[in-house]
Amino acid sequence: MGSFREDMAAGYAFDVPTIRVGRPFAAPGQIETSVEVGIPLGFLNRHGLIAGATGTGKTRTLQLIAEQASAAGCAVFAADMKGDLAGVGAPGDADEKLTARAGELAHQWAPAACPVELMSLTGESGVPLRATVTGFGSTLLSKVLSLNETQESSLSLVFRFCDEKGLPLIDLEDLRAALAYLTGPGKAELKQLGGISSSTAGVLLREVSQLEGEGGDVFFGEPALEVADLLRVAPDGRGIVSVLGLDEVARRTAIF
Repeated sequence: MGSFREDMAAGYAFDVPTIRVGRPFAAPGQIETSVEVGIPLGFLNRHGLIAGATGTGKTRTLQLIAEQASAAGCAVFAADMKGDLAGVGAPGDADEKLTARAGELAHQWAPAACPVELMSLTGESGVPLRATVTGFGSTLLSKVLSLNETQESSLSLVFRFCDEKGLPLIDLEDLRAALAYLTGPGKAELKQLGGISSSTAGVLLREVSQLEGEGGDVFFGEPALEVADLLRVAPDGRGIVSVLGLDEVARRTAIF
């Protein structure tokens, strides 16, 4: 077995582009500054976990990864639960703590900003992120509405009917109109698909109306998000970091 430095150097001797995440510690306070710990760029499409107590640097680690992925020309999407990750859009300020830490790690630090696009489910704090009811789908919408199995099955019948009739469900108003029709004048047509009980229809209408009242109507509509919108690069070749801020409306709708 080699020394700690030799083992670390061999373990992180990648011959492909990597994302730098720090230096190895042989023991508390013993930093091996001659070795750099990194993650191959191609591994970033896999699952990972960054764990630690409050103040241990989890958010800073995510910012570090996002910044370097952007610099490598990779677009980044991040759900910013607490509003911290968006900080990569502005260059940092050097202070004594930062300078001292950079010195300990033998890292040449320089402030820089990433090309960031702020996104919002409500459109109040960024580019509005929207989806049509049809595109969102009955399964996801059932989870948002906290429907039980029977109610979810009934909602899927509504979606199926509208699809077969070529009726697009753009927003929640369209869905309410479809429910009203199928439980009224169109009840006979719905029976051909299995039917929906009046009590279940009432629950669906109430839940949809409640979601509208809580502001969910601002999320559903057009223009709908295209995945390509999240895969753009800036004119200088860096990947754009799309940061989705979550507000009170998003707490209920952002289950994807």
